[in-house]
Amino acid sequence: MTISFVNSLQSEWIKRKRSLASWLAIVGGFFTPSIIIVARIVHSDRLPALYEASGFWKLLWRNNWESMALFLLPIGVILATSLVTQMEYKNNTWKQLHTVPLSLTTIFFSKLVIILAMMLQFFLLFNIGIYLSAVIPYLLFPGVSYPKESIPFMWFLKENMYYFVDCLPIIALQYLISLRYKNFLIPIGAGFMLWVAALGSLSWKYGYVIPYTYSMFNFLKGEVVSKASVPAANIHWMAVGYFIAITGAGYVLYVTKKEKG
Repeated sequence: MTISFVNSLQSEWIKRKRSLASWLAIVGGFFTPSIIIVARIVHSDRLPALYEASGFWKLLWRNNWESMALFLLPIGVILATSLVTQMEYKNNTWKQLHTVPLSLTTIFFSKLVIILAMMLQFFLLFNIGIYLSAVIPYLLFPGVSYPKESIPFMWFLKENMYYFVDCLPIIALQYLISLRYKNFLIPIGAGFMLWVAALGSLSWKYGYVIPYTYSMFNFLKGEVVSKASVPAANIHWMAVGYFIAITGAGYVLYVTKKEKG
Protein backbone atom coordinates (compact mmCIF):
# COMPACT_ATOMS: atom_id res chain seq x y z
CA MET A 1 0.00 0.00 0.00
CA THR A 2 1.58 3.26 -1.12
CA ILE A 3 1.87 6.42 0.98
CA SER A 4 -0.39 8.30 -1.43
CA PHE A 5 -3.14 5.71 -0.97
CA VAL A 6 -2.85 5.93 2.82
CA ASN A 7 -2.99 9.72 2.66
CA SER A 8 -6.03 9.53 0.40
CA LEU A 9 -7.75 7.17 2.85
CA GLN A 10 -7.07 9.57 5.72
CA SER A 11 -8.47 12.47 3.73
CA GLU A 12 -11.61 10.54 2.74
CA TRP A 13 -12.15 9.42 6.35
CA ILE A 14 -11.98 13.01 7.57
CA LYS A 15 -14.48 14.10 4.90
CA ARG A 16 -16.79 11.24 5.89
CA LYS A 17 -16.91 12.52 9.47
CA ARG A 18 -18.53 15.73 8.24
CA SER A 19 -21.27 13.93 6.33
CA LEU A 20 -24.62 12.46 7.30
CA ALA A 21 -23.26 9.04 6.40
CA SER A 22 -21.25 8.85 9.63
CA TRP A 23 -24.38 9.47 11.70
CA LEU A 24 -26.32 7.01 9.57
CA ALA A 25 -23.90 4.21 10.55
CA ILE A 26 -24.25 5.05 14.26
CA VAL A 27 -28.02 5.52 14.32
CA GLY A 28 -28.57 2.51 12.06
CA GLY A 29 -26.41 0.30 14.24
CA PHE A 30 -28.40 0.99 17.40
CA PHE A 31 -31.88 1.55 15.96
CA THR A 32 -33.29 -1.99 15.96
CA PRO A 33 -31.64 -3.03 19.27
CA SER A 34 -33.17 0.08 20.86
CA ILE A 35 -36.62 -0.98 19.66
CA ILE A 36 -36.03 -4.47 21.09
CA ILE A 37 -35.00 -2.98 24.45
CA VAL A 38 -38.11 -0.78 24.63
CA ALA A 39 -40.37 -3.70 23.67
CA ARG A 40 -38.86 -5.89 26.40
CA ILE A 41 -39.20 -3.18 29.00
CA VAL A 42 -42.86 -2.71 28.07
CA HIS A 43 -43.48 -6.48 28.26
CA SER A 44 -41.23 -7.10 31.25
CA ASP A 45 -43.53 -9.80 32.63
CA ARG A 46 -42.39 -12.13 29.84
CA LEU A 47 -38.68 -11.66 30.47
CA PRO A 48 -37.99 -14.37 33.12
CA ALA A 49 -39.28 -17.16 30.86
CA LEU A 50 -37.62 -15.64 27.80
CA TYR A 51 -34.19 -15.45 29.42
CA GLU A 52 -34.37 -19.00 30.75
CA ALA A 53 -35.44 -20.51 27.42
CA SER A 54 -32.98 -22.49 25.33
CA GLY A 55 -31.61 -20.84 22.19
CA PHE A 56 -31.86 -17.37 23.75
CA TRP A 57 -28.97 -15.80 21.83
CA LYS A 58 -29.94 -17.11 18.40
CA LEU A 59 -33.54 -16.02 18.94
CA LEU A 60 -32.32 -12.57 19.99
CA TRP A 61 -30.13 -12.46 16.88
CA ARG A 62 -33.04 -13.25 14.59
CA ASN A 63 -35.30 -10.72 16.33
CA ASN A 64 -32.73 -8.01 15.71
CA TRP A 65 -31.96 -9.07 12.14
CA GLU A 66 -35.54 -9.48 10.93
CA SER A 67 -36.20 -5.84 10.06
CA MET A 68 -32.52 -5.18 9.42
CA ALA A 69 -32.02 -7.84 6.74
CA LEU A 70 -35.27 -7.13 4.90
CA PHE A 71 -35.49 -3.35 5.08
CA LEU A 72 -32.98 -1.30 7.07
CA LEU A 73 -29.71 -2.85 5.86
CA PRO A 74 -30.28 -2.50 2.08
CA ILE A 75 -31.80 0.96 2.51
CA GLY A 76 -28.94 2.02 4.79
CA VAL A 77 -26.35 0.78 2.29
CA ILE A 78 -28.09 2.68 -0.52
CA LEU A 79 -28.15 5.92 1.48
CA ALA A 80 -24.65 5.66 2.98
CA THR A 81 -22.92 4.78 -0.29
CA SER A 82 -24.68 7.57 -2.14
CA LEU A 83 -23.99 10.13 0.60
CA VAL A 84 -20.25 9.37 0.72
CA THR A 85 -19.85 9.36 -3.05
CA GLN A 86 -21.92 12.47 -3.65
CA MET A 87 -19.94 14.63 -1.19
CA GLU A 88 -17.68 15.86 -3.99
CA TYR A 89 -20.66 16.91 -6.12
CA LYS A 90 -22.35 18.55 -3.14
CA ASN A 91 -19.24 20.58 -2.24
CA ASN A 92 -18.26 21.12 -5.89
CA THR A 93 -14.79 19.72 -5.18
CA TRP A 94 -14.31 17.10 -7.90
CA LYS A 95 -12.11 19.38 -10.01
CA GLN A 96 -10.08 20.33 -6.95
CA LEU A 97 -9.65 16.64 -6.06
CA HIS A 98 -8.44 15.82 -9.55
CA THR A 99 -5.73 18.50 -9.35
CA VAL A 100 -3.98 16.83 -6.41
CA PRO A 101 -1.13 14.38 -7.23
CA LEU A 102 -3.28 11.26 -6.90
CA SER A 103 -4.03 8.75 -9.61
CA LEU A 104 -7.61 8.05 -10.62
CA THR A 105 -7.13 4.51 -9.34
CA THR A 106 -6.16 5.81 -5.91
CA ILE A 107 -9.15 8.16 -5.77
CA PHE A 108 -11.61 5.47 -6.90
CA PHE A 109 -10.49 2.74 -4.53
CA SER A 110 -9.86 4.97 -1.52
CA LYS A 111 -13.48 6.13 -1.61
CA LEU A 112 -14.64 2.53 -2.00
CA VAL A 113 -12.49 1.37 0.94
CA ILE A 114 -13.97 4.12 3.14
CA ILE A 115 -17.50 2.93 2.30
CA LEU A 116 -16.52 -0.64 3.18
CA ALA A 117 -14.93 0.57 6.43
CA MET A 118 -18.17 2.36 7.30
CA MET A 119 -20.05 -0.87 6.77
CA LEU A 120 -17.68 -2.67 9.13
CA GLN A 121 -18.26 0.11 11.67
CA PHE A 122 -22.00 -0.35 11.31
CA PHE A 123 -21.75 -4.13 11.84
CA LEU A 124 -19.62 -3.63 14.94
CA LEU A 125 -22.09 -1.14 16.44
CA PHE A 126 -25.06 -3.33 15.54
CA ASN A 127 -23.52 -6.33 17.30
CA ILE A 128 -22.82 -4.21 20.36
CA GLY A 129 -26.46 -3.11 20.19
CA ILE A 130 -27.63 -6.74 20.04
CA TYR A 131 -25.64 -7.55 23.17
CA LEU A 132 -27.02 -4.49 24.95
CA SER A 133 -30.56 -5.53 24.02
CA ALA A 134 -29.93 -8.64 26.12
CA VAL A 135 -28.01 -7.05 29.00
CA ILE A 136 -30.04 -3.89 29.66
CA PRO A 137 -33.38 -5.64 30.42
CA TYR A 138 -31.45 -8.13 32.60
CA LEU A 139 -29.93 -5.26 34.60
CA LEU A 140 -33.18 -3.33 34.92
CA PHE A 141 -35.35 -6.14 36.29
CA PRO A 142 -34.10 -8.09 39.36
CA GLY A 143 -36.21 -11.18 38.62
CA VAL A 144 -34.54 -11.76 35.27
CA SER A 145 -31.61 -14.18 35.23
CA TYR A 146 -28.68 -13.89 32.84
CA PRO A 147 -28.95 -16.43 29.95
CA LYS A 148 -27.40 -19.74 30.90
CA GLU A 149 -26.22 -20.51 27.38
CA SER A 150 -22.90 -19.07 26.28
CA ILE A 151 -22.86 -16.60 23.40
CA PRO A 152 -22.25 -18.48 20.10
CA PHE A 153 -19.45 -16.16 18.99
CA MET A 154 -18.35 -18.22 15.99
CA TRP A 155 -21.92 -18.53 14.71
CA PHE A 156 -22.41 -14.78 15.11
CA LEU A 157 -19.13 -14.12 13.30
CA LYS A 158 -20.10 -16.40 10.42
CA GLU A 159 -23.53 -14.78 10.02
CA ASN A 160 -22.00 -11.31 10.18
CA MET A 161 -19.61 -12.28 7.42
CA TYR A 162 -22.49 -13.58 5.28
CA TYR A 163 -24.51 -10.38 5.68
CA PHE A 164 -21.49 -8.21 4.98
CA VAL A 165 -20.72 -10.13 1.79
CA ASP A 166 -24.37 -9.91 0.76
CA CYS A 167 -24.15 -6.10 0.95
CA LEU A 168 -21.19 -5.87 -1.43
CA PRO A 169 -23.14 -5.86 -4.74
CA ILE A 170 -25.39 -3.06 -3.45
CA ILE A 171 -22.34 -1.01 -2.46
CA ALA A 172 -20.68 -1.56 -5.84
CA LEU A 173 -23.75 -0.66 -7.90
CA GLN A 174 -24.68 2.38 -5.79
CA TYR A 175 -21.06 3.53 -6.02
CA LEU A 176 -21.08 3.17 -9.80
CA ILE A 177 -24.33 5.11 -10.21
CA SER A 178 -23.32 7.82 -7.73
CA LEU A 179 -20.06 8.46 -9.57
CA ARG A 180 -21.88 8.79 -12.88
CA TYR A 181 -24.58 11.29 -11.92
CA LYS A 182 -24.40 14.66 -10.18
CA ASN A 183 -28.03 14.57 -9.09
CA PHE A 184 -28.20 12.93 -5.65
CA LEU A 185 -31.75 11.71 -6.29
CA ILE A 186 -30.73 9.46 -9.21
CA PRO A 187 -28.66 6.91 -7.24
CA ILE A 188 -31.12 7.05 -4.34
CA GLY A 189 -34.10 6.57 -6.66
CA ALA A 190 -32.39 3.76 -8.58
CA GLY A 191 -31.45 2.03 -5.32
CA PHE A 192 -34.98 2.23 -3.93
CA MET A 193 -36.47 0.89 -7.18
CA LEU A 194 -34.07 -2.06 -7.14
CA TRP A 195 -34.85 -2.71 -3.47
CA VAL A 196 -38.60 -2.73 -4.22
CA ALA A 197 -37.93 -5.05 -7.17
CA ALA A 198 -35.95 -7.32 -4.83
CA LEU A 199 -38.84 -7.48 -2.36
CA GLY A 200 -41.23 -8.35 -5.18
CA SER A 201 -38.96 -11.08 -6.53
CA LEU A 202 -38.51 -13.05 -3.30
CA SER A 203 -41.13 -15.59 -4.33
CA TRP A 204 -39.71 -15.88 -7.87
CA LYS A 205 -37.45 -18.86 -8.41
CA TYR A 206 -34.95 -16.68 -10.24
CA GLY A 207 -35.13 -13.84 -7.73
CA TYR A 208 -31.46 -14.37 -6.86
CA VAL A 209 -30.44 -12.68 -10.13
CA ILE A 210 -31.26 -9.37 -8.40
CA PRO A 211 -28.33 -8.87 -6.00
CA TYR A 212 -30.37 -6.68 -3.66
CA THR A 213 -32.16 -9.85 -2.48
CA TYR A 214 -29.15 -11.52 -0.87
CA SER A 215 -29.43 -10.20 2.69
CA MET A 216 -33.16 -11.02 2.56
CA PHE A 217 -32.56 -14.57 1.38
CA ASN A 218 -29.85 -15.06 3.98
CA PHE A 219 -32.34 -14.24 6.73
CA LEU A 220 -35.24 -16.18 5.22
CA LYS A 221 -33.17 -19.36 4.76
CA GLY A 222 -33.80 -20.13 8.45
CA GLU A 223 -37.56 -19.73 8.27
CA VAL A 224 -39.58 -22.93 8.70
CA VAL A 225 -42.50 -21.53 6.69
CA SER A 226 -41.76 -18.90 4.07
CA LYS A 227 -43.29 -17.75 0.80
CA ALA A 228 -39.84 -16.75 -0.42
CA SER A 229 -38.15 -18.97 -2.97
CA VAL A 230 -34.79 -19.30 -1.21
CA PRO A 231 -32.29 -20.40 -3.90
CA ALA A 232 -30.22 -23.54 -3.65
CA ALA A 233 -27.33 -21.64 -5.23
CA ASN A 234 -24.68 -20.13 -3.00
CA ILE A 235 -25.80 -16.50 -2.90
CA HIS A 236 -22.68 -15.42 -1.01
CA TRP A 237 -20.36 -16.46 -3.83
CA MET A 238 -22.75 -14.83 -6.27
CA ALA A 239 -22.54 -11.64 -4.21
CA VAL A 240 -18.74 -11.70 -4.45
CA GLY A 241 -18.95 -12.26 -8.22
CA TYR A 242 -21.38 -9.37 -8.66
CA PHE A 243 -19.19 -7.12 -6.51
CA ILE A 244 -16.05 -7.82 -8.54
CA ALA A 245 -17.85 -7.41 -11.88
CA ILE A 246 -19.71 -4.21 -10.95
CA THR A 247 -16.65 -2.69 -9.26
CA GLY A 248 -14.60 -3.41 -12.37
CA ALA A 249 -17.25 -1.81 -14.58
CA GLY A 250 -17.48 1.18 -12.25
CA TYR A 251 -13.71 1.66 -12.32
CA VAL A 252 -13.57 1.56 -16.12
CA LEU A 253 -16.48 4.01 -16.41
CA TYR A 254 -14.84 6.35 -13.89
CA VAL A 255 -11.36 6.49 -15.46
CA THR A 256 -12.77 6.85 -18.99
CA LYS A 257 -15.35 9.49 -18.12
CA LYS A 258 -14.50 12.68 -19.98
CA GLU A 259 -16.05 15.11 -17.51
CA LYS A 260 -15.21 14.08 -13.95
CA GLY A 261 -17.21 16.57 -11.90
